[in-house]
Amino acid sequence: MRERYIVRQPIKNTQNQIVAYEILYYGENQAYGNSDESGANEFAVADTVYSFLMQNMEKSLKDTVHFMTFTTTLLMKKTPALFPKDNLIIQIDDSVVIHPLALRFVQQYARDGYKIAVNEFQFAPRYLSLIDYIDYIKLNFRTTNERTITNIIDLARSMNKKVIATEIGDEELYKRAIDVGVDGLEGPYVAKKLATKAHSSGYMQSNFFRLMVAVVREEPDMEEIEQIISMDATLSYGLLRVANTAYFTTKHKVTTIRQAIVTLGIAQLKQWIYLLSTTNANNEIDESAEEFLKMSFMRASFCSELMNYVKDLPITRSEAYLMGMFSTLNYLIDAPLEEILSTVPIADEIKNAILKREGRCGELFNLVLSYEQADWNQITVQAQSLGVPAYTLTNIYFNCTESVNETWKQICSPAEVSVEKAES
Repeated sequence: MRERYIVRQPIKNTQNQIVAYEILYYGENQAYGNSDESGANEFAVADTVYSFLMQNMEKSLKDTVHFMTFTTTLLMKKTPALFPKDNLIIQIDDSVVIHPLALRFVQQYARDGYKIAVNEFQFAPRYLSLIDYIDYIKLNFRTTNERTITNIIDLARSMNKKVIATEIGDEELYKRAIDVGVDGLEGPYVAKKLATKAHSSGYMQSNFFRLMVAVVREEPDMEEIEQIISMDATLSYGLLRVANTAYFTTKHKVTTIRQAIVTLGIAQLKQWIYLLSTTNANNEIDESAEEFLKMSFMRASFCSELMNYVKDLPITRSEAYLMGMFSTLNYLIDAPLEEILSTVPIADEIKNAILKREGRCGELFNLVLSYEQADWNQITVQAQSLGVPAYTLTNIYFNCTESVNETWKQICSPAEVSVEKAES
């Protein structure tokens, strides 16, 4: 079966905060969005997008704004109408701009309240005639010369349009885009670039409060406690460290959240949680830490779900979850990642995977990172090496995305029960 991948790539503002995502497609051995699409490829793309919509529409566009490129075929099939206006930016490229009939559809969508983005905007009559309907201008900073970029940004500013720099592949292009005053940035370097280290205590107050409620119930539910802790990288890390201190010394090292909870017992678990509450009582999670917590949760979920398909891995599904979860700890705790990982008894295979991308576990971690960064060639190579069917990746990815989004809503919303009520 041919490889067909769909992934979300972040679009960030100049403060390095995620403000939107672009849905990227790969099918028929070609990344979608090229201006030289043939008719055959046009239908192949349409097929890929339709398959995606049917399987993932309820999962993909719920948490923020998404840019999605529509071909002439998709526009004429009225595909954008499947999506809510608040969550979708209709993105078009030159193949649509030069098509008179397709342009009429774009203009109608704009009149209906959809926002429009144009890829690789040019100073040409066909683009200028569309300018009144455009909300976002996307500029390829890798191929567009500096003078043209400056002129287009000046035009955008004069007409109240936003400019997004694309194909940002290195730090030099990133700084150049910031200097000329773009509104957003996108590309491989942007996807990989992490915000300044959060250096907070790392855990979320609302999630922590839920944990406090759970442990003081008359009959605490250990599965609920395990689930809450497993959502949070720094809570997971802290619990494993406590469970492996000399006070709780056992014959075997504690390597999973479940083992740590059992090792401590409910009384000691309460003490540990109350101790944490005194150290972070007035510290709300900042936006940088929030991004890393969500990233760690997404990687953990993706690693864990892929274990259903990967053969001959020397770790369990729970350990695969921790591998993804712990991969961002150096941005939540003020210490080098190698030093952090040396303090918890996770398998050497996991440490080598995170730190050096080595071994079979390193291949799994690399697959997760490649999908996160939309590295199409590496996705295919690594999936084949691990024995993961290529056609399953998009469904697994968006199932994890939906799970993370739903869980994030839960841990960010007020708990239903107060501590006092739980104790009564």
